[in-house]
Amino acid sequence: MKNYYIDLGSSTTKVYCSDKELKLIEEHSIYFKNDFDSEKGISEANLKELCEYFEKIKLKYNLKYDNTHIFATGIFRNLIQERKQDLVRLFNDKFDLHFNIISHGIENYYLAKAMENDYNGKKVLIINMGGKTTELVTFVGHKVTDTKNLNIGVADLLNHFDKVNDSYSGNTVEEMEKFVFERLSDIELDKDYDCAIFTGGEERFELLTGFNLVENTLFHDNIHRYMLSLEDYIHGTKKVFNDISMEELYQLMPNNPKWMDGARSGAIIPLVLFKMANVNWIIPSDLNLINGVINDLK
Repeated sequence: MKNYYIDLGSSTTKVYCSDKELKLIEEHSIYFKNDFDSEKGISEANLKELCEYFEKIKLKYNLKYDNTHIFATGIFRNLIQERKQDLVRLFNDKFDLHFNIISHGIENYYLAKAMENDYNGKKVLIINMGGKTTELVTFVGHKVTDTKNLNIGVADLLNHFDKVNDSYSGNTVEEMEKFVFERLSDIELDKDYDCAIFTGGEERFELLTGFNLVENTLFHDNIHRYMLSLEDYIHGTKKVFNDISMEELYQLMPNNPKWMDGARSGAIIPLVLFKMANVNWIIPSDLNLINGVINDLK
């Protein structure tokens, strides 16, 4: 039987189908941060769009209570208990689906399960960034040795830098880096990582925008095919800011162009973390917590 797994984040909803293998079948971006209020809930417009989207995918894929698993993260954790209960009740009554808001700790657990690997004995920093939060997991060999939860995400930069999504960015990489460094000034990271893996669609993004990817020679897991140097990551990021217009970015993802609204801002937090951790090699990854859910079931 086909099962469906839905990763519902602060800005993007990803729908996966698991039959013989897990496959991302579609995604849709809604900016839940816009007019969000922890006591009142997500905005009326966003709730309407969310319901319309679930009406569409429920019919399209025949989503049912026993074949569909929703994992809501990020901004949904900030709702007061009454508003969380409202969403659970709404999804139960309207769609016969369970709206499952998972804790930061559970998200860390699934991220670790997604990234479980021996990494050829390397020390690896995993970075999973969303709209409102960023999760860090450290692997040494195949064991998790540390986790950190950061209360900063793409939305924080979009809110602070209003020119970053001009046709060519009106905000510089350097000024946005400075902002993030200041926000993370109390975070301490080890300096002896062999590499960092940046998850959540990054491989797809870097392939689409022409980052200088080379063959991954650090480890071989038949998933992570590429790596790039910190220097090339910086060069690729500046190219996305200064040489590729927003119109061109949208055209690269015609099925969900709004995802690209976070592309420039989304490059900055990892860049700062790479520098803080003295990371010289970066592995782009398309894995996320749903991969961890599936691995946990095996």
